[in-house]
Amino acid sequence: MILFDGKIYESIEQNRLLDELQKKIPQILQREPLSPEIIIDAVDRLREDTLAGKFDDLLTSFPEDVVETYKLQAAALLSKDHLRMKVRTELGNTEEYVTDMIEGFSRIRVRKVPLGVIFHIAAGNMDFLPAYSLAEGLLAGNINILKLPSADNGLSLKLIMQFIEYQPSLKDYIYVFDTASTDIQGMRRMANLCNAISVWGSDMAIEAVRGLAPTGVKLIEWGQKLGFCYVSDPDNVSSLGEKLEGLAKHIASTKQLLCSSCQVIYVDTDDMNKVRYFAESFMPYLQKAVDANSSQEIGIRARDTLVAYTARLKRYLGQEEISDDVIRGRGASLILKSDSRLELSPMMCNVLVKPLPRENISKVLYEGRCYLQTAGLICPASERRELTDLLIRCGLIRVTGSSDMSAYFPGESHDGEYALDRYTRVINIQEDVL
Repeated sequence: MILFDGKIYESIEQNRLLDELQKKIPQILQREPLSPEIIIDAVDRLREDTLAGKFDDLLTSFPEDVVETYKLQAAALLSKDHLRMKVRTELGNTEEYVTDMIEGFSRIRVRKVPLGVIFHIAAGNMDFLPAYSLAEGLLAGNINILKLPSADNGLSLKLIMQFIEYQPSLKDYIYVFDTASTDIQGMRRMANLCNAISVWGSDMAIEAVRGLAPTGVKLIEWGQKLGFCYVSDPDNVSSLGEKLEGLAKHIASTKQLLCSSCQVIYVDTDDMNKVRYFAESFMPYLQKAVDANSSQEIGIRARDTLVAYTARLKRYLGQEEISDDVIRGRGASLILKSDSRLELSPMMCNVLVKPLPRENISKVLYEGRCYLQTAGLICPASERRELTDLLIRCGLIRVTGSSDMSAYFPGESHDGEYALDRYTRVINIQEDVL
């Protein structure tokens, strides 16, 4: 399905609609840009209707506790106050100003304006991401073309249609296509209409989009990242109960599918016996969390089982390295490896556990520098500042507690950058022209 000009069309209409969009864009650009308040009002109304239960029928595929979590997050993060804070934080001063006078030079007027047209290519590993990415493009004042991920179940389109129902003026700024990633010609046509491409996804997805991007089009990458937890005091693992419980709940609730999820647990040692001791101590916490987070939905259970067994099959076929040292549970495992390389785990509650003496942290993280984002710390309070500073120097962007690795914090950046700032440009106008 395609959302175009506030109406739904069949996918077969894609080429005709893209022809029409090419003619529409210059006409829209002649108008004054969108005010953020229009989008803030639409999102706030979405928040009110969500809390009132209007969209409960769209959330039936999610476990009950997940739905409640989403509603709690919506209550705070979709409010007008929070969205206005986001605009202030990420865009800074949006008012036009004039530079100071320097003898021999003209003064200039400076302000931030939208990029123009953004082509969003969203990933399917995070609920609501397509609608969220599009909303950020709108907040920055842009015309937005969105390609839905193949895994989208129709929820994104329904939420986006609500934006237009609340604020009909948004229809000229929103164009949603269910184009398949294999439709290179269709995606190239969309790329040719835009000023920037915002792409979420794996290395392979980003490389493919780089090949699509015309020369001069800004590529805004939100690529794959790898999160890890660092345990600095494995000898006192018996005193870490609350922190280990929090880490286990994080792993079980995210299924390690997010960029911020824990893929590797690093233990501050070079002794594999201590690594095993830690893993054996942690396994009961992980098992308890996995049992508590298991879904009764047959579709979700089937998906989780299929992903886990596919990863295992790849290892058996030699496509991934096999580790003989595995502590298995019900729907979970801890895979012990003697190297310290930062890498993707098999996910779905199958976690890598590795040694990493703190004197080797910078060497290991430098090798994985392109994938650094979130580190959860389990350490004494007296060491937290020192370890945090070290991790930041090595390239980490987020340092959290073990239970909050995938938590959202109001005002935080994404991968070290503010999306709204990346979706705008700074323009200069000579002030004293005769």
